[in-house]
Amino acid sequence: MGSRQRWRDGAAELVVPAGDGAAPVVVALEIARSYRARTKGLLGRDGIEGAVLLTPAGSVHTFGMRFAIDVAYLDRGLRVIAVRTMRPGRLGLPRLTSRHVLEAQAGAMEGWGVRAGVRVTVRG
Repeated sequence: MGSRQRWRDGAAELVVPAGDGAAPVVVALEIARSYRARTKGLLGRDGIEGAVLLTPAGSVHTFGMRFAIDVAYLDRGLRVIAVRTMRPGRLGLPRLTSRHVLEAQAGAMEGWGVRAGVRVTVRG
């Protein structure tokens, strides 16, 4: 499913390609496309299994969050522009070319292979 897909709020899967011919990493994904879902994001949670995709989005904040998160900024083609770890109470800098933001528990993205230059896919 490409970035032109008309996603709806709900469950999906994030697919992260693995290098060296290994099987891709598949992660449970929650899509937050509506204004209401994007503004709620991870607020009020104590953690997350998997990830949340905010779309459209070019920046995020962690005010009111209870835990640190990894934030990946994605372009229109779902290529990772940058990955940052944010502690609670922070305001992320906007990324002008970002169209989507992926959020996960701090440290998770490194384990999945999400890093600058990787193109992820969304299915489901």
